[in-house]
Amino acid sequence: MKKDIHPNYRDVVFADTSTGTKFITRSTIDTNRTITMDDGKEYPLVNVEISAASHPFYTGKMKYIDSAGRVEKFTKKYKWGKDKQEAQDQPKESADA
Repeated sequence: MKKDIHPNYRDVVFADTSTGTKFITRSTIDTNRTITMDDGKEYPLVNVEISAASHPFYTGKMKYIDSAGRVEKFTKKYKWGKDKQEAQDQPKESADA
């Protein structure tokens, strides 16, 4: 193997910000943050929004997570939702009148 071309492969703590779950795994990710775990060792820390501890596929629970109003932007952009439904419900005026 060539020297000094491979990234540093080490133990890293990934912390799920939505559930508070922390787990240690091996990774090459770079981070400046550290955390001391229950074993007394200090590990690099990486915060993640979604992990296996909070993802609906793995938990079996449907949890609505809306980051920065994406759903509202979509419904407004494509005019979906109540406005469209109300327009369909209103009777159309005939041209004969």
